[in-house]
Amino acid sequence: MKEQPMNEIRTAEPAGYAEFLAELKQRIERAQLRASLAVNRELVLLYWQIGREILSRQDRESWGAKVIDRLAADLKRSFPDMRGFSPRNLKYMRAFAEAWAEEEFVQAVLAQITWYHNIALIEKLQTAEDREWYARATVQHGWSRNILVHQIESALHERQGKAVTNFNRALPSPQSDLAQQMTKDPYKFDFLMLGIDSQERDLERGLLEHLRQFLLELGVGFAFVGSQYRLQVGSEEFVLDLLFYHLKLRAYVVVDLKMQAFRPEFAGKMNFYLTAVNDLLRHQDDQPSIGLILCKTRDRVVAEYSLRDVSKPIGVSEYQLAAALPEKLKGTLPTIEELENELSE
Repeated sequence: MKEQPMNEIRTAEPAGYAEFLAELKQRIERAQLRASLAVNRELVLLYWQIGREILSRQDRESWGAKVIDRLAADLKRSFPDMRGFSPRNLKYMRAFAEAWAEEEFVQAVLAQITWYHNIALIEKLQTAEDREWYARATVQHGWSRNILVHQIESALHERQGKAVTNFNRALPSPQSDLAQQMTKDPYKFDFLMLGIDSQERDLERGLLEHLRQFLLELGVGFAFVGSQYRLQVGSEEFVLDLLFYHLKLRAYVVVDLKMQAFRPEFAGKMNFYLTAVNDLLRHQDDQPSIGLILCKTRDRVVAEYSLRDVSKPIGVSEYQLAAALPEKLKGTLPTIEELENELSE
């Protein structure tokens, strides 16, 4: 009988081998992730230290701006295989150290995000407070650099938690605070192009066609349940525009879309919807359902009056439609490819 070559011999898979292999792959992937994070952390700290030294030398010994060009050439000559020592990137290091004087914050927060994230914070924001807000949010939510730029361009820090709500009266603490931070005002649906004759159904259809962008604007934690969600109450059927479940709040969120100014009767209608959702859909472990009314415009005082004596938690926000966001997202920041080319010089 002819023997098979060793590389063609197929042995029976031992018991538990598949589980062992899957676990081993997960361990290797986790180790690779930890290694990449450690490398990024050391790189960001190195860049901050280099930037701090450049600042110190220029201040203490009156080094001129041209010293950066010389330093870049000498470092590239000494470390030909190491990227990141272009004149432009050395200037970013100096700006990075100038923006963040405390090494403790650099280690605790900024070293957890990439160098490209940190460049975006420097380039796109002017104040230390804004930079810190977006840096912490990036770490908390795991934003990519492109999403970070999107959130900066949309002025998220100015809109977060600004909806008119009755959450402080309708929800217990800390649920009320978490729910308030879930909201924005205004919501920016810049990815939609709707004509002046568009109806609410067109708005809803557009949001569903761009569900990824819609969920990004809603924020972290929203899970889409359905649109035109039907509820049978007594002998009548009622339809919810959009229904979500918020994973952090552990609550259903009903979204009602209005292509008109807010009117007080909208709050009464939403109160009814929430009662029905709590009775028909809410699990015993779920928190009270939350309503969010998105209107073309709203008068803050009218909205506050409308929600004052409503028992269910409801928020009211405006939304904005525009067509300029795709161009704006390009911004003045260099692209990743441009940065990588620059860093490799």
